[in-house]
Amino acid sequence: MNTVVLEVRSLAETLADASRAMTSGRGDPEARIAFASPELLWQVLTAKRWELLKVMCGAGAMSIREAARRVGRDVKAVHGDVSALLDAGVLSR
Repeated sequence: MNTVVLEVRSLAETLADASRAMTSGRGDPEARIAFASPELLWQVLTAKRWELLKVMCGAGAMSIREAARRVGRDVKAVHGDVSALLDAGVLSR
């Protein structure tokens, strides 16, 4: 299982960690996605997107139509949410 850590931190902190990882040759064991503010985090991870992530977690590759069926939502709306999560780096194709 892959772990992704979602956090709120400044760009300076993120760049300092990246610099340390490059000099030491060792990064974090898990992927990290940092947001500049709590407001930005909750703008990207809305309640419906969080619900979508929960049903997709651990299920492997899944079509948007199947994800929409599992959460009981319209395919077009789920497509928009998946696109936003892809843009934020939370999901990968």
